[in-house]
Amino acid sequence: MLLLLRTQDMMFAILKQLAENEVVISGTGVLEVLQDGFGFLRAPEANYLPGPDDIYVSPSQVRRFGLRTGDTVEGEIRAPKDGERYFALLKVDLINFEKPDSVRHRINFDNLTPLYPNKKLTMELPFDPDNKDKTPRIMDLIAPMGKGQRGLIVAPPRTGKTMMLQSIAHAISQNHPEVYLIVLLIDERPEEVTDMQRSVKGEVISSTFDEPASRHVQVTDMVLEKAKRLVEHKRDVVILLDSITRLARAYNTVVPSSGKVLTGGVDANALQRPKRFFGAARNIEEGGSLTIIATALIETGSRMDEVIFEEFKGTGNSELILDRKLADKRVFPAIDVTKSGTRKEELLVDKVTLNKMWMLRRILMQMGPVDAMEFLTDKLRHAKTNEDFFENMNS
Repeated sequence: MLLLLRTQDMMFAILKQLAENEVVISGTGVLEVLQDGFGFLRAPEANYLPGPDDIYVSPSQVRRFGLRTGDTVEGEIRAPKDGERYFALLKVDLINFEKPDSVRHRINFDNLTPLYPNKKLTMELPFDPDNKDKTPRIMDLIAPMGKGQRGLIVAPPRTGKTMMLQSIAHAISQNHPEVYLIVLLIDERPEEVTDMQRSVKGEVISSTFDEPASRHVQVTDMVLEKAKRLVEHKRDVVILLDSITRLARAYNTVVPSSGKVLTGGVDANALQRPKRFFGAARNIEEGGSLTIIATALIETGSRMDEVIFEEFKGTGNSELILDRKLADKRVFPAIDVTKSGTRKEELLVDKVTLNKMWMLRRILMQMGPVDAMEFLTDKLRHAKTNEDFFENMNS
């Protein structure tokens, strides 16, 4: 008789058999501490969804090591005994990829000192004649990103925002291997999730549009807590979120009604938690950073989406505005260079380069968005690097 098992159930059966044969098994996962004091290690492969292969962590272990939701824990596990449903953690070997002793001296994320980003995330990739994508190079010229940036990609439908996120993810993973990269896809199509998983070297966490809003919220909370714990260990973390608009819609669905409803059907309290998510992006004086680059949807025909965008407008310190007119004319990347930019960009680039960037901006401001992008992509096509581009511009 053929038994059809889910992947998680199959893994559970294999691990249990190994444990019964007295094979030492090591397990890892991201901790979710429940109200009763115990917790479970959730698997990123399952998008932190509770499953049969979760690992039980006792309240005494949580207290002993000072564990919190979001901690990545690795250690020896044992098979479930009679009457138990889950594998249990026997011994803690690593917490957030470091020895357990390091956890005792960490400072809580909320008590760390936030600063403006001052270390640049270089997007420009080494010259490759086969690579026609100019997005990373244009970002470095128009809106440079730094570690700790809170960036917003403002995008009408079908303007290439997902392709832009893939370009950013590819550039960060290649130029900055020290960065822990997480791509968070909320309310997206399943095929886009698969495409992202296959094209991005990083952790891709998703909750597709056929999942309930409560699931979107749970996934987002777990990703944010994991990122905070890594930053407490002085790690540089980048979260690419697609999209903050749909995340805000999910919070609007699950938040208890306050009785006050804004224009478009948005509850007065619904945007507090997505703002807390976006506001967590910061450069830390004590070491480490959390960068969040999120997409915001506009021109969707929904009044709610416009209200959500208006609430988030101005909260970021870097904005990339995508233009529907450019996308309709098949000019990509469809960035409106006249409206896009980064606050305090002088902290990210040297003075000579900054003056060249300002000179370029003055030239582009005299053109329309379509002409400016066509001019820029044409000039970049004839220069191997941005440095060559500036030299050509001077001559």
